[in-house]
Amino acid sequence: MSENDWKKRLGVVYSTNPDFNYVSDDAAVEAETLPPQKQRLTVCIDRRARAGKQVTLVKGFTGTAADLAALGKTLKVKCGVGGTAKDGEITIQGDLRDKVTALLCEMGYNAKRGN
Repeated sequence: MSENDWKKRLGVVYSTNPDFNYVSDDAAVEAETLPPQKQRLTVCIDRRARAGKQVTLVKGFTGTAADLAALGKTLKVKCGVGGTAKDGEITIQGDLRDKVTALLCEMGYNAKRGN
């Protein structure tokens, strides 16, 4: 029953064929994680929509969500602050651009400091 869930088929025209089996093409296939030397990461600061608080953003990560979360956790632990890793970006609380850039370079990533 779960393989014939109607919510996954919104926008699909009805078929009268009794043997029809809807197959979805999973467009959300994650990209394979590149090695650290080939990653081009940009470390910048953001103040928008955060009530004046500053956060450090790490942009440009190419890879799976699990690898992004692991890198985010490593950075949060080494900086001793909170943050999150989602939508291909790592958010670290506070203005830690220099420290994060140095940590990423030590780990072998090709990181540069943005604005």
